[in-house]
Amino acid sequence: MRAGADAWLQRAWYERAPGYQLLLPLTFLYALVVAVRRLLYRSGWMHSVRLPVPVIVVGNIVAGGAGKTPVTLFIAQGLRARGFEPAIVSRGYGREDESRILEVTAASDARDVGDEPLLLSRRSGCTVIVGADRVAAARIAIEQGADTIIADDGLQHYRLARDFEVCVVDASRGLGNGWQLPAGPLREPAGRLRSVDAVLLNAADRSVQFDAGPYGHAAPVFTLDANAACRLDGATKRPLDEFSGTPVHAVAGIGNPERFFRLLEGRGLSIERHALPDHGTFDPSAPEFSDGRPVLVTEKDAVKLGTNGSASCWYVPVDLAMDEDSATAMLDAIETRCRRRQDTDA
Repeated sequence: MRAGADAWLQRAWYERAPGYQLLLPLTFLYALVVAVRRLLYRSGWMHSVRLPVPVIVVGNIVAGGAGKTPVTLFIAQGLRARGFEPAIVSRGYGREDESRILEVTAASDARDVGDEPLLLSRRSGCTVIVGADRVAAARIAIEQGADTIIADDGLQHYRLARDFEVCVVDASRGLGNGWQLPAGPLREPAGRLRSVDAVLLNAADRSVQFDAGPYGHAAPVFTLDANAACRLDGATKRPLDEFSGTPVHAVAGIGNPERFFRLLEGRGLSIERHALPDHGTFDPSAPEFSDGRPVLVTEKDAVKLGTNGSASCWYVPVDLAMDEDSATAMLDAIETRCRRRQDTDA
């Protein structure tokens, strides 16, 4: 039932399938609540907490995946290279008890901390704290030595005051039909992009152009690149080219599974698609198919499978790639804002 509803919503949001107009009364109510909430924070009636260290927020204005996790990882690694000690805070969407505040380690269970925070912990080398109360989570990270906080998927979490906002846009989907939830995919109106500090465009290739005129931003383009697949136990790595001789199963439980499928096809693989809902759960054992063909999953899905899956299951780690000038300019802007904040508070 849920999968069918999710599929219909995706068609309604991004293909303008008939029927979404029936949801417009709820959209008008949702938009009113969003506008009033933002006004209350801007006017000071609702209080944003200013932490004693700089805060960078990475998020989007569209429900579902846009590539926030790779951007968060890229910024964390970039700040570490520039002498900062960043920590990452996240709600940990989809975990069993989102009210608990937990530190994420490489040995954590995705059911307790969430799939994306676990991936970030394993890849970034940074302190990662999850909790619905991201202010409290950030304070714990600061107590442990963090001098900068990166809030993953925190664009709408206005209780946490921020020094720099990064909004990620999926080039293949854009802003959908332009309506706010539930008739459309927007969490906030498109005009919200005019107030963020940086817009990044997640595209299949860097030749894509983004009409950012209405938003007042140039939009640097990044891609997600992958060259190898790793067996779940981490013991073996194979170039993706080695999977091109025979069809493989591709399984993805991310916001936009088609992005993963196109990535594999772009590497010359012949795939059979298996799309799951974002943050979808897996059987404790790796997905297997009776034909015995290799199974490729995303790294985000792999953290839910553990290391005890079948030898035929592999995950595909991706890395953000951006032209050097754009990457340097964005990290320079973030560093400048962070240093200014540190000097002001000194």
